[in-house]
Amino acid sequence: MAEHHKCVIIGSGPAGYTAAIYAARADLKPIIYTGQEPGGQLMITNDVENYPGYPDGIRGPQMMEDFQKQAERFGTEIRYDMIEKVDFTGPVHKIWSAGGEEIHADSIIISTGASAKWLGLESETRLMNEGVSACAVCDGFFFKGQKVIVVGGGDTAAEEATYLAKLCPEVHMLVRRDEMRASKIMADRVMKTENITVHWNTETVEVLGEKSVTGAKVRNRVSGEESTIEATGFFVAIGHKPNTGIFKDWLDMDETGYLLPIPGTAKTKISGVFVSGDAADKTYRQAVTAAGTGCMAALDAERYLTEEGII
Repeated sequence: MAEHHKCVIIGSGPAGYTAAIYAARADLKPIIYTGQEPGGQLMITNDVENYPGYPDGIRGPQMMEDFQKQAERFGTEIRYDMIEKVDFTGPVHKIWSAGGEEIHADSIIISTGASAKWLGLESETRLMNEGVSACAVCDGFFFKGQKVIVVGGGDTAAEEATYLAKLCPEVHMLVRRDEMRASKIMADRVMKTENITVHWNTETVEVLGEKSVTGAKVRNRVSGEESTIEATGFFVAIGHKPNTGIFKDWLDMDETGYLLPIPGTAKTKISGVFVSGDAADKTYRQAVTAAGTGCMAALDAERYLTEEGII
């Protein structure tokens, strides 16, 4: 027989845990399914220095442990499992976990996040958080005054490169084609920034360095010529993939899979289903904004359950 809960949160990270804190304090007795990556992207972030309340900074995994403890303190149940299937025909929503559980819920909060796309190089994985990053806004400060590399040719890469150019004397941008995919205004901004050097038709062969990044070996895709660029920071900006595949038959998404809530709310088009965090945010992708939308989702869920006479 299926379990029945007032509030189930799919996914952890700043959005999921914040939603859980608010939902638990409202006596909704939430259950969190952590997903494949408990704690989300912050689990692969060494130092977080831009989250309010941590004047000396904090390691990403420690921050997520603090979030989890706070959620558990108010009665949240954490389940280390992932949801594989949903049925939102409602009014009671059904979900199924990889572990074989069938759960019925009066409200669902989605906080499945988005995962950075990577190049797939062994050296990239080995030097993760040792100079390799997928977020200039998060980590750029640590490379102030240093030479850095940005990989990508879209709007995200252009934005990361121009952001880093304010902090770093040299920014090398590696673009696989002979033109950028970025919008004209963003591409123009890159080309007008004096300390950004664009390397056209260029791909990464290897990220260099033993214990930390010292540069990259790159190859020109037209001539086949290989060369080395010295740098201490290597930023991969080839996009993110929202972890929203199981919702595609139920909820509105944009063309890249980001969920589309009703503007100004955390509500989706299905009553009782709410969304928070990077699963619906391709613009900011910060821990603090994710936490804010987690709060919104829990408050919207509480109001919904009250209006429906469930609580």
